[in-house]
Amino acid sequence: MSEIQRPGALYQQVAAAVREAILTGEFAPDSLLPSEAQLMARYSVSRPTVRNAIAALRAEGLIDVRHGKGSFVRSSGQPHLTIERRISRTADDRFVMPNGDIWQEVEEPSTYRTHTTKDTGRLLQLDEEEALFGCDRLLIDSSTRTRAMHRTLIPFEVAEAVPLLGKEPCKPPAAIYWVLTQTGHKLSWTETVRAHMPLPDERATLRLPDATPILQVARVAHGADGRPLFLEELRCGADCAELAYRITADKQPAPRARA
Repeated sequence: MSEIQRPGALYQQVAAAVREAILTGEFAPDSLLPSEAQLMARYSVSRPTVRNAIAALRAEGLIDVRHGKGSFVRSSGQPHLTIERRISRTADDRFVMPNGDIWQEVEEPSTYRTHTTKDTGRLLQLDEEEALFGCDRLLIDSSTRTRAMHRTLIPFEVAEAVPLLGKEPCKPPAAIYWVLTQTGHKLSWTETVRAHMPLPDERATLRLPDATPILQVARVAHGADGRPLFLEELRCGADCAELAYRITADKQPAPRARA
C-alpha cells in the first residue's frame, strides 16, 4: 500500500487506515494484526507512529494487545454467557435463581458495615449515610471463565426487624428471599440495568480488556407495601455477557367508575 496522505497527525492517519481495514473485514475478528515492522513497511511510517496508532485503536476497543503474542482484532461475536434474570419458586417455597448453579465463588464472601450513597440511597429510598450490612462476592462461570462482582446491601432497620439477617447478612440472595417470606413479607422486585466504563479496581477484578464497559444490574426486593427491603448489585463485562428477561403482561386495573 502506498503512503497514507490524509489530514491529521500521522499516527491518526495510520489508525484510520487500520480501522478501515478492520471494518471492511480485511483484518478479521480474532485475527492477529500485522507486526509493528509489517505496519511500518505497509504505511511507510516510524515505529513510534505505529505504536501510537495501535494505542489509539486499543483505547477505542477495536483491538486487544496480548503481551508476548501481539495485537488482535477484537471479536464482534455474540456474548458467550447469557444471564437469566428471573426468579423461580419451588413447591416447598424455596427460591431458585436460574444461573445459580453456574456461578462459583472465587474466594470467601466479604461481610462489612457500610452506608448508603446517593445511588444506593435512591434505590433503597433512604437518605445518604444510612447504615447498611454489605456482602461482596467474586463469582466465576467455570465454563466460560466469565467473572462477576456481586453485592448485597441490607438496611440496618430491616436486619433489626428480621434478626436472622442481622446475624447472617451474607446469605445468598435466594436464602434472603426465603428468610423474608418466612417473616411474613410478600416480595416483589424491580430491576434496572446501566452500562458504564469500569473503575480501575473493577477492570482489574473482572479482568476486562481495554475500552470495555461493564453492565451493572441493580435488583431491589420490595415488601407488600412497596418498601425496599434489600439491594443486590451484579457487575460483569459487557463484552462477554448478556442479560435475558422473561416478560409477562400485567393485569390492567379496572377503570374507576365515575361518580
